[in-house]
Amino acid sequence: MTITIAAPATTTHTEAMVRIGHALSDATRSHILLALRDGAMCPTDIGAHVGASKQSVSNHLACLRGCGLVTAERAGRHMHYRLAAPEVSHALGDLLALARILDPECCSGSTCTCGTHT
Repeated sequence: MTITIAAPATTTHTEAMVRIGHALSDATRSHILLALRDGAMCPTDIGAHVGASKQSVSNHLACLRGCGLVTAERAGRHMHYRLAAPEVSHALGDLLALARILDPECCSGSTCTCGTHT
């Protein structure tokens, strides 16, 4: 019988996890990420969706871009932001599912839009 031992996480892996944790540690940034699961949005629409000012949204989007979780694309005079990769959306879904396991009362089934209800 062969036992395979996973390689230890490198400093690079750890730093990447810390950046992701930092991005998710703010409620507004988390809300922005969840909003972007439905597709690209401009900052004005993001602000209206999450209830934040244009300046606040701009600052949070800069952080999320710096963490590599979102990308920006110019469309005429406007910027549109989207999740950087489909895997980001999947990871957010997995985190939502984990949140429901750890705290079943975190959302109410009839009004929640997290997508983890079965």
